[in-house]
Amino acid sequence: MLPQEIIRKKRDGLALSEEEISFLVRGIADDSFSESQVSAFAMAVFFRGMTLDERVALTRAMTQSGTVLHWDGLGPVLDKHSTGGVGDKVSLMLAPMVAACGGYVPMISGRGLGHTGGTLDKLGAIPGYRATPDLDTLRRVVRDVGCAIIGQTSELAPADKRFYAVRDVTATVESIPLICASILSKKLAAGLQGLAMDVKCGSGAFMPDLKGARELAESIVKIAKGADLPTTALVTDMDEILGGTVGNALEVGEAVDYLTGRAREHRLHEVTLALAGEMLALGKLAATPAEGRAKAQQSLDSGAAAETFARMVAALGGPQDFLERCEFYLIRAPVTLPFLAGRSGVIAGMNAREVGVAVVDLGGGRRKTADEIDLAVGFSGFRPVGTRLAAGDRIALVHAADETAAKRAIAALEHCIRIADAAPAPRPMVLERIAAGS
Repeated sequence: MLPQEIIRKKRDGLALSEEEISFLVRGIADDSFSESQVSAFAMAVFFRGMTLDERVALTRAMTQSGTVLHWDGLGPVLDKHSTGGVGDKVSLMLAPMVAACGGYVPMISGRGLGHTGGTLDKLGAIPGYRATPDLDTLRRVVRDVGCAIIGQTSELAPADKRFYAVRDVTATVESIPLICASILSKKLAAGLQGLAMDVKCGSGAFMPDLKGARELAESIVKIAKGADLPTTALVTDMDEILGGTVGNALEVGEAVDYLTGRAREHRLHEVTLALAGEMLALGKLAATPAEGRAKAQQSLDSGAAAETFARMVAALGGPQDFLERCEFYLIRAPVTLPFLAGRSGVIAGMNAREVGVAVVDLGGGRRKTADEIDLAVGFSGFRPVGTRLAAGDRIALVHAADETAAKRAIAALEHCIRIADAAPAPRPMVLERIAAGS
């Protein structure tokens, strides 16, 4: 088989066989497919799509491209995955919350894609934290602490690791078949027994409309069922940023504030509890998602979740006192400037995607695969939709490498935020719930 023939076949809208897909995935994993060929295949799938059989075959092949973990005698082994949002730091709180309730969470996270932030990049803001440990370390930390949030190692679904990076810089992120295969190959390789999916919907999501988000959620649940991985998907709102910060070090700081109870933005809290409830129910640690939510809240109230997070950070090489002194350890941008309201009124909406793009422009995301990112830049103190303002009130604080970049970000934010006379109708955080058989 020739790479160009497989690309041509998909370009022309034909279905690929399981053998062709296996050949393709091997070529991605061992670098026998060039980056231009991988890019061309991704673009062909973006426009032509894949059948369910192709999606299952792609997911299986990517899972089997490396090591598949087994957790003998340990359980329930659970995880969550988000399709990507702006300000989405849920994983940092959710993994220790579920672990504190008796689950085991080997969370394989990704770096930022396009305008969205990645958990792996956020972990890079914690000094000493080994985000890509060897598998023996991963197994040890999960067994001893209950959770480990790490990046994709070279052993786990290596074909996806390369494919993921290419998609980030070729405008092919939003392909449902590729999103499904990327997510599920990593999760299946991690040896999970239950998965809660957070499918984002809105201006800051890769699926801006409910129809597309529902299609993605249903596809993931269907493929996961075929792979014997119990999965529930929540379609959640991403029409505004999640929480009050956007940017890697800033979001880690907000996650610590959340775990310790210093501050919990209500939308961030709602989606975190909803996903925790689903994970605990999937792992049979709670009879229902509602009971799971209550147990997750108790893990916060008791301090058990915060303690688990601190132990995880230390076990993976981070500071022993990171929870108590995170402000000392987290890097700060040299310049901060306020973004002020130009008129009085109510924040009636925001383009969350453009907020994410503004962070990328500050240096907090990548334009090219190999780009280094500035962990300190971003926005903090972001006022949510529905906030009433007077002219000159601060909407957010911009953190930048220099004053020119900060002023450019402020100019971008002026086009992202809509101020009106009346408040918009409230929008629920969880828009839909999709489970196998529903």
